[in-house]
Amino acid sequence: MPAEQILTNARVVTDTEVFLGTVAVRDGLIHDVVQGRSQLPQAQDMQGDYLFPGLVELHTDNLEKYMNPRPGVDWPPESAVLAHDAQVVAAGITTVFDALAIGDVNPKGDRMRQLPIMQQAITQAQDEGHTRAEHRLHLRCELSHEKTLDLFTELVDSPLVQLVSVMDHSPGQRQFVKMEKYREYYQGKYHLSDAEMDAFIDRQIENSRRYSDDYRRSIADECRQRSLSLASHDDATLEHVQESAGYGMSIAEFPTTVEAAEVSHRLGLKVLMGAPNIVRGGSHSGNVAAADLAARGVLDILSSDYYPASLLQAARRLWEENEQYDLPRAVQSISLAPARAAGLHDRGEIRVGLRADLVRVRAHDTQFVVDQVWRGGQRVF
Repeated sequence: MPAEQILTNARVVTDTEVFLGTVAVRDGLIHDVVQGRSQLPQAQDMQGDYLFPGLVELHTDNLEKYMNPRPGVDWPPESAVLAHDAQVVAAGITTVFDALAIGDVNPKGDRMRQLPIMQQAITQAQDEGHTRAEHRLHLRCELSHEKTLDLFTELVDSPLVQLVSVMDHSPGQRQFVKMEKYREYYQGKYHLSDAEMDAFIDRQIENSRRYSDDYRRSIADECRQRSLSLASHDDATLEHVQESAGYGMSIAEFPTTVEAAEVSHRLGLKVLMGAPNIVRGGSHSGNVAAADLAARGVLDILSSDYYPASLLQAARRLWEENEQYDLPRAVQSISLAPARAAGLHDRGEIRVGLRADLVRVRAHDTQFVVDQVWRGGQRVF
């Protein structure tokens, strides 16, 4: 990596404005940000393309599709991590929180078996310097599972863990208020017979009654003691949000109603919604559309969830289709806002002194196209 890099003739997107300018990088940090073109011969001409801060992804299970590319196929974990990492960087993501699901509700699934394998593979690839993005861990804790608290206790000591979310996917509440939607989603996803589905519903309701409240309290207490960022998941009511705020949560993942999103936003929880929800025009579960929350100005963070390239596409749609979001605010939703919500203060915007995580983006028709990516000043794509 050269001691200094100068990126000029770029449409620089800062926290507050967009201007044609120059960004100088020195020793992995942003050294200078100025308007106008550099005349230095070593300056790299960005040809009027946008220069965004590196994207920050808080919630993705994209790695799972590489771990198990087909039913019954276990791919070598190190190879899976590198394939996932390559896709993430190609989408402009320089910091990714890989979600590890604790407490699999799938009666035919093997997420639980994959947990330590995935954690070890991510940690090894990161420690050995094989990843191009910076990988951290997001522990997704399914509260209605008897082993969740024990597994959380085992995994939370990993130095890569920085974000934890708590969720309860039992039927009749939160994401699945409508029982017919619950049946449609899980029976189709897990290929259950009617009798198997009935037993599954009964078991999930009973497990929620037995474990959810105690596990939520215990996990929240542990996160506070460790200064880990904590997220709620699928809050639907005023009571849900007040409980989340009382536990000190900083992020409201996928609130299912306008009321829950507006109250979360007002109480200081950053509202996170799926970028695929924006791109597709609605929720696959029949809950509130992310675009409706954006129209009310209460959508703070976008997450790619299962499709990394959706981040840039969704940000562009926010900018072009919603008067509440100029380009800097749309870009904040995929960079600065998630970084701050996760406690990362050294990245997320183009500002002197921050880490030089940068993305060169070309506007093409209705798409944003990633041309180049730098992490800490090092070209990684």
